[in-house]
Amino acid sequence: MRHPAPPVAPEPGTPTPSTFVLRAVPEAEPLPGGAATHVLRAVPESAAGGAAAPTGEFGPAPVAEPAPVRKAAPAMEAMFLMDSEPEPEQPKPAPVRGFDAVAEAVLAPSPAEENEGAAVFLAEPVAQINEAVKMGRIEAAAGMAERAVAEAARSLGEEHPEVLKLRELTAYIAYLAGDALRSFHLSLDLARVRRRHRDPRAAYGNVQSAAAAWRAVRDPLQGLHLGRDLIGVWTELTADGGPAADDIEQLESARTRMGRLAERARVLADNPYHQSPRAHGQ
Repeated sequence: MRHPAPPVAPEPGTPTPSTFVLRAVPEAEPLPGGAATHVLRAVPESAAGGAAAPTGEFGPAPVAEPAPVRKAAPAMEAMFLMDSEPEPEQPKPAPVRGFDAVAEAVLAPSPAEENEGAAVFLAEPVAQINEAVKMGRIEAAAGMAERAVAEAARSLGEEHPEVLKLRELTAYIAYLAGDALRSFHLSLDLARVRRRHRDPRAAYGNVQSAAAAWRAVRDPLQGLHLGRDLIGVWTELTADGGPAADDIEQLESARTRMGRLAERARVLADNPYHQSPRAHGQ
C-alpha cells in the first residue's frame, strides 16, 4: 500500500496558494480550420479624457441601473384622481308628512306666513281655529274652519293658495273629529287640484293625508271603494315623478292593504250576519 508523500515546505520567497500571482497567458495559435479567437485587451485611456480603464484583472463589477419608473400621462392621472375622489352627497329634500305638517303649523304657526299678502285678513280666523284645536274644542274648530273656507273662497277664489291651505286645515280637523270620510274626500280633492297646478310635492302631501284618513275606515267594502280612488290618484302622481315616485314603498303598502280589505270583504260576503266595523267616528 502506497502512502502519500509528506508535504514539502515551501522555500522562502515562494508565494502561498492563497497569493498566487496570475501571469499573462501567451497568445494561443489558432487551430487549423477553427474559428479565429480574439483576446480582449484593455483599452488605454484616450488623450481626450475618455472613460477610465477598468481596474483589477477583470475590471469592476457592472452596476445595474434601476428600471425607469413609468409615469402616467397627465390626462390619465387626472382621470384617476377624479375617480378616486368621492362624489359629494346631494342634500335630500325633507320627507312629505301629510297631516303632520298641518299639525305643526297649528301648534307653531309662522308669523311671516300669517302676515303675507292675501293671508293678512285670514290671520285672525286662522289663529282662532288653531287656538280651538290646541284647547281640544274640535267641533268648534271645525265650524270655524268651514266658515273661514267659505269666506276666503268668495274673496280669493276656490283654488287660491290660501284657500287650499284652509281646506287642508279643515281636512285635518275633520280627521281629529273622527270624520274619516270627510277628511278623506277633502284631502283627495286637494291632491287632484295640486296636481293640476303642477305642484307634485303638495299633491303628494295631500295623498298622504287621504291615506291616513283611509286607514281609519274599518269597513272593508267602503275601504275598497275609497282605496281604488286613492290608488288611482297616487299612481298618476307616481307616473309624474317627484316625491311620490321616490317613495314607491308607500304605494305598495297601500296596495297590500287593498288585498287585506278584499279578503275581509270576501269573508263578510260568505257570512252576511258578521257585523262589519264602521269607519272611525261613524
